[in-house]
Amino acid sequence: MNILVTGAAGNIGSSLIEALSQKDWVETIVGTDIKEPSRKYPKCKFDIRDVRQSMDDIFKSERIDTVVHTAYVFAPIHDKRLMEDINKNGTRNIIKASAKFGVKQILYTSSTTAYGFHPDNDQPLTENSPLRGNDDFIYSKNKKEIEAIMHDFMAENPGITVTIVRPCIVIGPGFNNFITELLLRKLVVIPANVMSCQFVHSKDLINVMSLLLEKRIPGIFNVSGEGAMTFQEMIRSLGNIPIPLPWSIIYPLNNLAWFLRLRIITKFPSPVLKSAVNPWIASSEKLRKETGYQFKYDTRSAFADFVKSVKK
Repeated sequence: MNILVTGAAGNIGSSLIEALSQKDWVETIVGTDIKEPSRKYPKCKFDIRDVRQSMDDIFKSERIDTVVHTAYVFAPIHDKRLMEDINKNGTRNIIKASAKFGVKQILYTSSTTAYGFHPDNDQPLTENSPLRGNDDFIYSKNKKEIEAIMHDFMAENPGITVTIVRPCIVIGPGFNNFITELLLRKLVVIPANVMSCQFVHSKDLINVMSLLLEKRIPGIFNVSGEGAMTFQEMIRSLGNIPIPLPWSIIYPLNNLAWFLRLRIITKFPSPVLKSAVNPWIASSEKLRKETGYQFKYDTRSAFADFVKSVKK
């Protein structure tokens, strides 16, 4: 396989490239991102390129037959228009080139946030649950919208294998995001009525993606660890202190801090808090049945491995 990986400098992209570079069935890997990755890997070339820029030269010169699209603005930014442009038009650019050069497979990393955070969510969420990503949270909204783009692409290009993975929150040694940064604060302010949360270990996600690529398996799959943890458990296991506040206080307070760009207080807009107070647990039963994959970590052991790496 000759594989193009977008978002190659990100947590998922770089971890996948590291794994793929050791596979006998992989011939070459081309990674693209707007910054250089921290490490270099065998079989992998890197090109600094915005996901919205033309990729025709890469597809042609490297004979790309497989695409893994992980490029995405994960951490919330204040420029919503820019965030949506990168996320949606970047995807359109990649799949257009994929169709033009006749690739065999596209694997897109979506998210269980595409289901949205709602009090009447299915418990658990399955691949048949409706995608209702919250329109006031751009990350969740775009994940929902991009899946609609991918469904249109599948209908127009039946000869291309399309695989969509929907991981829950990914965690593991070295994985940093605005959620882990929140949990690592000595005093962690959380809503008083928080629900439980689930994680998938980065090793499990990378193993699943590698399997889906090697076997060229089509379909949509949730990727989530069994079980769940409360925010209080997570915070205390890191040696920190949870500070629960009523919803009527924490929501507007966080909103004001986000508006004033007080990053010392918050790094995300208030709609993100809905993920903490609504049921949002996904099942990976379909993945297990159709691929035979056995998870190495459940939610608790995945988080424990993260805690261990932090304390080191």
